[in-house]
Amino acid sequence: MKAILILEDGTVFEGESIGAPGTAIGEVVFATGMTGYQEMLTDPSFAGQLLTLTYPLIGNYGTNSDDIESDRIQVEGFIVRELCEEPSNWRMSASLRDYLRQNGVVSIQGVDTRALTRRLRVHGVMMGAISTELAVPELKAELEKAPNYGAVNFVERVSTKNAYDWTGDNWSKFLDLPELKCRIALVDMGVKRNIARCLAKEGCECVVLPWNATADEIMSVRPDGVVFSPGPGDPRQLKEVVETMRQIIGKKPILGICLGHQIFGMAMGADIIKLKFGHRGANQPVKNLLNGKVSITAQNHGYAVNPENLSDDVEVTHVNLNDGTVEGLRHKYLPVFSIQYHPEASAGPLDEGYLFRKFVAGVMDTM
Repeated sequence: MKAILILEDGTVFEGESIGAPGTAIGEVVFATGMTGYQEMLTDPSFAGQLLTLTYPLIGNYGTNSDDIESDRIQVEGFIVRELCEEPSNWRMSASLRDYLRQNGVVSIQGVDTRALTRRLRVHGVMMGAISTELAVPELKAELEKAPNYGAVNFVERVSTKNAYDWTGDNWSKFLDLPELKCRIALVDMGVKRNIARCLAKEGCECVVLPWNATADEIMSVRPDGVVFSPGPGDPRQLKEVVETMRQIIGKKPILGICLGHQIFGMAMGADIIKLKFGHRGANQPVKNLLNGKVSITAQNHGYAVNPENLSDDVEVTHVNLNDGTVEGLRHKYLPVFSIQYHPEASAGPLDEGYLFRKFVAGVMDTM
């Protein structure tokens, strides 16, 4: 079945449908990485976006019921150069083509993803649409009517509606979990399951709370520490979360990851900037300013903290070596720190997993 991709600047790519029939509209972004497509598809931080993978052949190891980061595929649409039609892996339960169709994801192959990625790098990410049913003029009209990515609160869409205790998933049976040390409130703005797994591996009992839980509601679960998760969209849509964090700072140790990092920055006076094409993938270099170490990190964000108006009580701890943007913050006097990248990876390198141990150690020091 034929499919077309159109960008808001009028650029059109033709290809073949590899997913469900229909039309999908979202912000077109690209991610670098040779593997991890199932984790990326189910990462809530990709909600509202048409995900392009830069590696030319995708799907060679199929899909399974374990390598997922949420309860469903989160991307609006999926764009690849070539889909592998003969996947092979002992863990595979379905091909990527079947997985996309079963989950109703509008997807396209045959796109020149190098040309698409270059256009996004030169001109910046932009809205786009994929369709198997509309001609170019009709699809262009639908795209023009769609709200801009930054105008939508996608966190509200992906967050849990009710609080729950994390009790594990398919991967938990492979983890050698220690005795429980502390109780953590995990504020779900688009949480990946591997964040809960990483905390569990450090001896944390996790209570997952909705994105709009108030400070009183968070404190009512009697946490020893609080984690604000990653998530999709523009953090400036989340002023109530900023106020919630502001009320908890000084009462409990806090870790902010990705969107949670941006929320911490805003709570401490910083502004937010939209990046031209964002950081998405498994090979982003970050320098730790505290010890000079450079790590290769997994990232997925389109916004960054502008440090100009940060409180004097906060210091920048990490920077991105590609563009100098802020990748880490810490409070100078309180047990609060944040990271823009994903220490839980999945997909990506696990070099920064020690940050969960650092957070838990800080929690234990305050108990």
